[in-house]
Amino acid sequence: MYTDVEQISAVKEALHLSTAPSTVVCREDEQKRVFDFCKTCVEQEKAGSLYVCGCPGTGKSLSMEKVKQQLVDWAREAGFQPPDVLSVNCTSLTKTSEIFSKINGSNQQRKKANGSTSPLLHLQNLYSQQQPSSGSKMLLIIADELDYLITRDRAVLHDLFMLTALPFSRCILIGIANAIDLADRFLPRLQSLNCKPLVITFRAYSKDQILRILQERLMVLPCPVFDSQALELCARKVAAASGDMRKALCVCRSAIEILEAELREAPSNQNLSSVQDGLSAQKTSPACGLFTMQENVTVRIDHMAVALSKAYRSPIVDTIQSLPQHQQIILCSAVKFFRGGKKDATMGELNKSYMEICKSTIIPPVGTMEFSTMCRVLNDQGLLKLGQARDDRLRRVTLKVDEADITFALQGIRFFRNCLQ
Repeated sequence: MYTDVEQISAVKEALHLSTAPSTVVCREDEQKRVFDFCKTCVEQEKAGSLYVCGCPGTGKSLSMEKVKQQLVDWAREAGFQPPDVLSVNCTSLTKTSEIFSKINGSNQQRKKANGSTSPLLHLQNLYSQQQPSSGSKMLLIIADELDYLITRDRAVLHDLFMLTALPFSRCILIGIANAIDLADRFLPRLQSLNCKPLVITFRAYSKDQILRILQERLMVLPCPVFDSQALELCARKVAAASGDMRKALCVCRSAIEILEAELREAPSNQNLSSVQDGLSAQKTSPACGLFTMQENVTVRIDHMAVALSKAYRSPIVDTIQSLPQHQQIILCSAVKFFRGGKKDATMGELNKSYMEICKSTIIPPVGTMEFSTMCRVLNDQGLLKLGQARDDRLRRVTLKVDEADITFALQGIRFFRNCLQ
């Protein structure tokens, strides 16, 4: 029997940053370009350099790991010598010039270096003369966080790329960093020496791409855990803010933790206090299942909205929390009304939604004129946008703030939490 505890644990694992997916979706074109470049270098036994750039969380490092394995597998199948591979995260270097010591240590063709010869000079000498053995291997260098090698005189960065331009070089260099214009800003001399690296840019993920990646990760689970609208809200918000896939994964994990806390507090699930032990061990015995999986145990849109607002808290939250109760109810009414996919409503339609919430919660509603006045106040505060019309009831109303901010601002009050579910 599959329990909620086991499911939550499995979801957290599937969404963890350290869990590498079997394939990197939505980056097929970029991976193919990098692979084709490396493949040509191996086929022609020709050195070359590549610069992979893009905003954080756009799949650069993960894609390079996949390309690295793909290249080695292809070389074996095609009858070429697989290249030696050196992967370096430049943030781990004690000093920038240590990168050359790392390359020396991975170079199959290295000769015994003279004690007085620097690692860089040794490499320059090595790649400036014909290699004695004909079947020498290529060396694939993947330097992540490349911008950590930027020094005042830019010498280390320049010398690193120049290794691929030496006459008998066997290096295929892939540098990875966030700055799109790093090659132009810090390596201008490479252009004049005709050895400027090929640049491949990883664009920020779109809403549809983020949604697809989340769905791919969650496919390993035996049953759905996220409401489809909740995933769409996460994808839309993260895409609009940064397109950072790592952020989307963290937000989804936060939403799971919010659901977990809700389950723990539920009166019928008192035994859920032991859930933390099961989660930390990442395993739970079926014999000690706490309760059977129910259809309604899913991450809803309100859970996701709270998680998003924690990640992207804005000053709007404080404004909403300080509003009078009926103005907060109007905002709740707008959120509920627009969840159906509508972009706007008439003030009359919004008033009807407001009246329904008041009726369901036994709160006396305000009159029509006072309702119109409160809508104008919310318009002045930048929370609603009111169109023009002679009759107030026909004025078009749209939300000017994110639904997630409203949900986060009001979720601490049970009345509003129930309204927004």
